[in-house]
Amino acid sequence: LNANALGQKLLCALNQPYELEGSPHHKTPSIGLTLFRDHEERIEDILKRADLAMYQSKAAGRNTVRFYDPSMQAVVMARSALERDMREAVAEGQFVLYYQPVVNAERCTVGHEALVRWRHPQRGMVSPGEFIPVAEQTGLIMPIGQWVLRTACEQLARWATHPATADLTIAVNLSARQLRHQEFAAEVLTILDQTGARAERLKLELTESLLLHDVEETIGKMQQLAARGIRFSLDDFGTGYSSLAYLKRLPLDQLKIDQSFVRDLLTDPNDAAIARTILQLAQSMDLDVVAEGVEQEGQRQFLQALGCKGFQGYLFGRPGPLE
Repeated sequence: LNANALGQKLLCALNQPYELEGSPHHKTPSIGLTLFRDHEERIEDILKRADLAMYQSKAAGRNTVRFYDPSMQAVVMARSALERDMREAVAEGQFVLYYQPVVNAERCTVGHEALVRWRHPQRGMVSPGEFIPVAEQTGLIMPIGQWVLRTACEQLARWATHPATADLTIAVNLSARQLRHQEFAAEVLTILDQTGARAERLKLELTESLLLHDVEETIGKMQQLAARGIRFSLDDFGTGYSSLAYLKRLPLDQLKIDQSFVRDLLTDPNDAAIARTILQLAQSMDLDVVAEGVEQEGQRQFLQALGCKGFQGYLFGRPGPLE
């Protein structure tokens, strides 16, 4: 109680405005506290615990006081172990590609979305929701993303040798780190040249969140790749905050209706209205549309009646190994 009272007192004091060189300034501190009773504890360990609590205070919105809890250390250790294992996975080739079919209005497969999966030697399949955020934060998404792109292009080159599969496309998701990398466009073109994949069969998927920063640079890279024949799809459309002014300047070929709008469109008039609006917008901009997360025949019929010609979801196939 005394420690918390002191923390709150410090918080209140540091929240007061102050003048610096004639100008008013404000501070919103984040305070982390830890308790100790044994004087034999190392000062370094005590400070580490306080530091962890301080970062929890920041994560809670800043300008707060947080006490150290052993669960904080467990989270840090688990993340550290995951990062270590992921570095080994990159070096040892533990990642695999799963493919989910994309079909047209006649239910014919026109392509696949490539989805990375991690087959851990001890843990089995690790959820992408668990390792992708850590890969983004640590920069490991760069080698993983390059491997995904190269593997997908190698598959396109193999498909090109058979008439039945020569026209199939593969969509690859891009990360923010990949798109912002200075040599991204050159690396993609090099992979195309080395694998012999047809550029027009490769589709790069980006999300609206990737358009929030460095828009002009992003447009330049996309135009460079589009000039070679690579196609672009805007994934999870309608869930972000992209400007229509930028949207019309992007060399896009396709919009994907996010599954959150597809899920309840038969029962929620708002979702149905959003899906209808996206399809009308795409039609006016001469863009293809793929509806994601289609699980029921009724959803497919409803979307097709609105003019949708592309579908992806469990109704047509779950992500799985190519074989």
